[in-house]
Amino acid sequence: MTTGFDLHPEKNVVAIRVDGALKDLATEVTPEQTVEPVTIDSADGLNILRHSTAHVLAQAVQRLRPDAKLGIGPFITDGFYYDFGVDEPFTPDDLKGIKKEMQRIVRDAQRFVRRVVSDDEARAELAGEPFKLELIGLKGGKKEAAEGAGVEVGEGELTIYDNVDGRTGETVWKDLCRGPHVPTTRMIGNGWDILRVAGAYWRGDERNPQLQRIYGTAWPSKDELRAYQERLEEAARRDHRKLGRELDLFSFPDEIGSGLSVWHPKGGIVRGEMEQHARRRHIAEGYSYVYTPHITKKDLFVTSNHLVTYADGVWPPIRMDEERDEDGNVTKPGVDYYLKPMNCPMHILIYKERARSYRDLPLRLAENGTVYRNELSGALHGLTRVRGFTQDDAHLFVTPDQLEAETTKVLEFVLSLLKDFGLTDFRLELSMRDDEKSKWIGDEEVWETATDALRRVALSTGLELIEEPGEAAFYGPKIDLKVTDAIGRSWQLSTVQLDFNLPERFELEFTDRDGEKKRPIMIHRALFGSIERFFAILLEHYAGDFPLWLAPVQVVGVPVADEFADYLDEAVGRLRAAGVRADVDHSDDRMQKKIRTHTTSKVPILLIAGEQDRSAGTVSFRFRDGTQRNGVPLDEAVALVSRAIESRTLVRTAEDLS
Repeated sequence: MTTGFDLHPEKNVVAIRVDGALKDLATEVTPEQTVEPVTIDSADGLNILRHSTAHVLAQAVQRLRPDAKLGIGPFITDGFYYDFGVDEPFTPDDLKGIKKEMQRIVRDAQRFVRRVVSDDEARAELAGEPFKLELIGLKGGKKEAAEGAGVEVGEGELTIYDNVDGRTGETVWKDLCRGPHVPTTRMIGNGWDILRVAGAYWRGDERNPQLQRIYGTAWPSKDELRAYQERLEEAARRDHRKLGRELDLFSFPDEIGSGLSVWHPKGGIVRGEMEQHARRRHIAEGYSYVYTPHITKKDLFVTSNHLVTYADGVWPPIRMDEERDEDGNVTKPGVDYYLKPMNCPMHILIYKERARSYRDLPLRLAENGTVYRNELSGALHGLTRVRGFTQDDAHLFVTPDQLEAETTKVLEFVLSLLKDFGLTDFRLELSMRDDEKSKWIGDEEVWETATDALRRVALSTGLELIEEPGEAAFYGPKIDLKVTDAIGRSWQLSTVQLDFNLPERFELEFTDRDGEKKRPIMIHRALFGSIERFFAILLEHYAGDFPLWLAPVQVVGVPVADEFADYLDEAVGRLRAAGVRADVDHSDDRMQKKIRTHTTSKVPILLIAGEQDRSAGTVSFRFRDGTQRNGVPLDEAVALVSRAIESRTLVRTAEDLS
């Protein structure tokens, strides 16, 4: 047996993988074990770096505020956070002091030392940490009951990490944690920063105490930190909430309620174009559009298991249909109705309305169905996390022998339609069940068959595929499509889910060629995910500068002087007759101010005309980058704009319009 990783690792090795499991660099290994280095710039290495930095943050907070109670401190995408129970909220000055204290801890080169403890030992050592004591009770497969608890407790042994002074060997701080961690705090370096503070309910439940959550980020180097900070600045510039206000696209009136949006005329135009284009493509692919109500009786979602699996995400019931006699006695009990969180059970009922034959399949039902989720107020975020939203939902009912070919067709359609919107950088995630049987419904063999089919379909695309055990829907495995936007952020969009279980629960049938009754298989498919969220992603991807075909106003006429406004009215009238969204600016502003106004409003094309254009029957184009194309005959101008809209061209410069 050897102690630690004896391959003389370079400075960028932060941990090891022993027989596939992540371990600290100091872990004892045997010659028979397979040992691989984990570098700081790998996905696992970054997570370890960030989780270690979260520990340094927590230690710094408790040095400055000894009474602060420790919550959870996991790594997250691009960073980490740590939750604290404190009497007074953290101020900006507090964060500056915490950062300075963290810098001292990093320079101290404290060692992260793992120690296995029993439940009783952990409770004794952490007696003053009420949140940690609660986590100890979640050990043994219940970690999902606490947001982020997987970094601290799990199904295996319980461990504490000591921060040990490199000079004296004294333990200066400790935390309940599964690890692994970087060998010493010095390896954290200077590629980290504290970002902000926010409120967060313990275990994500509004009934629990509200804690203070400090967010941070950590990277292998200072240069990578600066690059990330620049991306944050660009992301702030593109924030869809900010652009939504500036471009007059949508809003969230307090009078309506949190997480419930209204769409303004310009936003409604973009949304309408999105929906109509998708509708045309769906119909061409053999989908039929259906419509279902926003509310339903309780029993439907009991049968589907949604009220069991998603109970916390469903709005409270509405009691209706109770009848009483003249004396006030109940003659007919009331029934609970729920705002629908999902469309699929209603689509199942459409299928079930009449007998089905193998000749009817595949049956492809699509709907832009508005659903409602009881999201916590702290989780709401513009259009990307709302309480009422519209899913571009589709459910396909197929025979077993159609499953793989139809799933392949669905995924190809998804990729094709997203490319229509200018998105091209994709990868796939295969979400599977794990060994925790209580989370899933249905037979294991059926799950294995469905998972294997999805894996083959995903691999056939040639895209990068990542497998995620334990992330499946409760009724079946799924493929999630991730897209990278213009500034390198990853978003989850479309989902394709196989479902052998809901057809069983609803006793769906079709008559096969042999005359026997058999079960269809369902494919759940949301292409945009939600129309609101997809709109927000597109808005940020394009920074509000939509492709010509999506722009709320495609062309604005700007006369050189008032006397040429009538001529531009005629030209714009021709564009409108061709289906172009065009206006003329008749305001009293000077021409240059009009140009600035509409450029700031991100109008793709300005149409300018003066005496020379009027005399020649031409117009001049001015584009977003300031370039111009002068003296274009009016018929040609209409044809150029119409062709660019039809081809979904991204018009930014004179060269883009050809």
